[in-house]
Amino acid sequence: MSNIQNMKILQVNLVNWYLKSHRKLPWRATADPYHIWVSEVMLQQTQVNTVIPYYRTFLKEFPNLKHLARANQQQVLKVWEGLGYYARARNLHRAAQIVLEKHGGSIPSNLVDFKKLPGVGDYIAAAVLSIAFDRPFAVVDGNVKRVLARLFLESAPVNQSSSHRIYKDKAEKILDRNDPAAFNQAVMELGALICTPRNPACGSCPVQSLCRAYQSGKVSAYPKRIKKQPVPQYHIAVGIVYKNGRVLITRRKPEGLLGGLWEFPGGKVDKKEAPQTACIREIKEEVNLKVGIDDYLTQVRHAYTHFKIVMDIYCCRYVSGRVKLRGPVDYCWITLEEIDRYPFPKANHKFIPLLKQKG
Repeated sequence: MSNIQNMKILQVNLVNWYLKSHRKLPWRATADPYHIWVSEVMLQQTQVNTVIPYYRTFLKEFPNLKHLARANQQQVLKVWEGLGYYARARNLHRAAQIVLEKHGGSIPSNLVDFKKLPGVGDYIAAAVLSIAFDRPFAVVDGNVKRVLARLFLESAPVNQSSSHRIYKDKAEKILDRNDPAAFNQAVMELGALICTPRNPACGSCPVQSLCRAYQSGKVSAYPKRIKKQPVPQYHIAVGIVYKNGRVLITRRKPEGLLGGLWEFPGGKVDKKEAPQTACIREIKEEVNLKVGIDDYLTQVRHAYTHFKIVMDIYCCRYVSGRVKLRGPVDYCWITLEEIDRYPFPKANHKFIPLLKQKG
């Protein structure tokens, strides 16, 4: 793809294909920068079909930037509950507040100001500014990298951070600067629908004639990836502490993994330690309560991006002590009927229905 003519063919074919073949998604039916921003934040590391109901619910609850900015964080996390990667929600919420305070409620359309906002990195900046404001910035996500690797026979591993600049440069090189909104979406859509990781539909590809991987019969060999180390697995013990018909929940500190969410007290089981012992120890260390175990509720497994957990959950009775927090930033004694008011991590939702059933 060394000459200008081939570049123009690539751009025209991709955009024409996109205009005829793209999926009808709710965020593509709006020109509202706020709605587009919300969709792009949700779509980071999350599949389209998972995002759609959350997107609709979020905009029903917070229909514009002012509504979001004036909400409290717990409201935002509750609506985001289950979507994961909660730093996205916290950053979007804080960014909306900054836009309201410093930009009069208008989302900045220039790169410098927009990238100063919490949670706005290269991808979000390029996606929102190109799609909402037609600014000429190339988007680079996993789908785009796969398309570029095959188009150019690029051997840089797509999952290696040092390769990002290589793919960014190639994306900038082929970007249609006259229609960056349609072009960026076209490349991403091509990766999602045609140039898929396995069994790509090369026969339906609008840029097949320009794809070096296809022309050389090497499509299945690209993109290149470095082999990841297996993720560690941790054993966790958690206690449902009952006292006077209520149970104890604690809130995590606002930053970091699952920041701001509520959970039941507990923690990691040490080597050679019984999970029941760990449960009692962790509750004492975290909230300063002495408890006894009455019953075993269940075990759940959950996978995060960089690790997995196996969680044993115990029903405990309060014995003595007053709550003093070491780690959590807040606590509450609630009835099980009130539990749906609070945002919990997805791992907790795997046993909350059983807990309600038990009563």
